[in-house]
Amino acid sequence: MENKSHVLMQRYELGRLLGQGTFARVYYARSLITNQGVAIKVIDKEKIMKVGLMDQIKREISVMRLVRHPNIIHLYEVMATKTKIYFIIEYAKGGELFNKVAKGKLKEEVARKYFAQLINALDFCHSRGVYHRDIKPENLLLDENDNLKISDFGLSALAECKHQDGLLHTTCGTPAYVAPEVINRKGYDGVKADIWSCGVVLYVLLAGYLPFHDSNLMEMYRKIGKAEFKCPNFFSPEARRLLCKMFDPNPNTRISLAKVRESPWCRKGPYSKNMKSEIGNKDVARTSAEASTSSENIMASEEKQEPGRPPNLNAFDIISLSAGFDLSGLFKKDPFYKEARFTSRQPAMVIISKLKEMAKQLKLKVKKKDDGLLKMDGLKEGKKGILSIDTEIFEITPTFHLVEVKKSSGDTLEFQKMLDDIRPALRDIVWVWQGEEEQQLQEEQQQQQEEIQPHPQEDQLPQHPPQ
Repeated sequence: MENKSHVLMQRYELGRLLGQGTFARVYYARSLITNQGVAIKVIDKEKIMKVGLMDQIKREISVMRLVRHPNIIHLYEVMATKTKIYFIIEYAKGGELFNKVAKGKLKEEVARKYFAQLINALDFCHSRGVYHRDIKPENLLLDENDNLKISDFGLSALAECKHQDGLLHTTCGTPAYVAPEVINRKGYDGVKADIWSCGVVLYVLLAGYLPFHDSNLMEMYRKIGKAEFKCPNFFSPEARRLLCKMFDPNPNTRISLAKVRESPWCRKGPYSKNMKSEIGNKDVARTSAEASTSSENIMASEEKQEPGRPPNLNAFDIISLSAGFDLSGLFKKDPFYKEARFTSRQPAMVIISKLKEMAKQLKLKVKKKDDGLLKMDGLKEGKKGILSIDTEIFEITPTFHLVEVKKSSGDTLEFQKMLDDIRPALRDIVWVWQGEEEQQLQEEQQQQQEEIQPHPQEDQLPQHPPQ
């Protein structure tokens, strides 16, 4: 690692290797500040840059910032040197759900518990505009209390990554778990694709083997395309009906997560109460993942921090400051965009003062809330009521901030017109608006990534029913 004593940046004592892939290794580690056990994902910067996977890493960081939920692996911190990127993440002591399934099918009530937690976490992800795209037992971990934790957002997609047709276009995921429309490469709805993959997971939990299997990959794709599968005799009628609806090859008529939750199979047993929507749950909607800075100033930032105090920086923001990690490409301009972001080199008080001045100039009523949030309301009724704008300030350093301007209610077109007036009014404090530069470069990089991205090797679940 970084030195002979296996202590990373004077913060973490590194332990055993938990796993490794082509571009990253995962180690168990212990925080020297809190004594807490964590997992550290060590990514080789040179390797991912050579094969054009930088966008995938940036996406994983931004996604993990967006999704704070009890059933999703938590990103504590991101650190970097000139050659490595370090994700400090929650350690799931129970290991992979795959290891349980590999020993044989689970009892129905146990499967229902895990499935309930999976559905709740995915429902939350989708409400934040995030689609996982690689749901499978190997990416579902268990904590020390046997609760499910979704991991590995490397293939996930943000709503901003959609094309003009509103569909995703990158073929991602492990072949046996992907939906027919993903294989067809004609664009797909990330929500519906995740639902199909959840169906495969449910089948595997109940049966102990895959629903779609064949030694010939093209034949397996054909079976997936036609939803050609059989349920074992021991599957309950309720489970069969639910799986048939989840394995609808037509994504437009495929069952929704809300309907999955209301299905008779999900409403049975003691774990049925866990099948609840968590959209809008304030306790799980807090989304600022803290991080430390890049190699040039990481040691300096540590010296300034009080012992045990979490860093002010978050992964999403700070990576954009490092060479080769500009995140502006994540904010592709959408004709229906409802938010904008800019960075500023001014102190928070100067930014707040300028925002208030701008609001007065544009005849907006300002209400100051906690945690650097300003709420601005129009004075006149619009097409869809009063236009309301939330402006939130995130501290990167005391003199460097990320500012998010987001429509909270009202008409989207009216917000976009208002934004055209807001931009010049804030010219004095804006360093750069994110999303306006390198858009073409981002599209080229995404195309290259699609061309070179390999399919993960199929994990060795039993492919056929036991004889």
